[in-house]
Amino acid sequence: MKCLSVCQPFAELIVQGKKTIELRKWNTKFRGEFLVHAAKNILTEDCKRMKILSSTITTGAIIGKVNLVDVKKYDSDEELKTDKKKHYSILDHTKNKYGFILEKPKKILIPIPYLGKLKFFDFHPDEIKNNDVKMDLFEEEYRHKWINRH
Repeated sequence: MKCLSVCQPFAELIVQGKKTIELRKWNTKFRGEFLVHAAKNILTEDCKRMKILSSTITTGAIIGKVNLVDVKKYDSDEELKTDKKKHYSILDHTKNKYGFILEKPKKILIPIPYLGKLKFFDFHPDEIKNNDVKMDLFEEEYRHKWINRH
């Protein structure tokens, strides 16, 4: 499955469904569901601006998934400012010209420790060495399926 690293606090806002556009300098043809990886970097100024305690957010782990449905190209600063409540950025210039339109976020209960990479990358669950994490993931998925069917 594809995965994308996002700096905190923005990764958390994505899986909570508050951030529905992820800004990037590059475009992608990829569409579909992908995992959200919370990078090890915490943007402390953005945490302060949004009144989020940096000590409460997970880093260096996969924290959820979301669906990429479209990419919007920003040609002007005005267009970028119009979508400010969807991307939470304070950028005043179109350095990040592409907005990934996101839908159907889901936060996972147990973060999966994993190293991030640039751009979209493939997540390989077989690389997880911690058997306790694997068992927790299996149990969470099993409970979710079982409860939703009854």
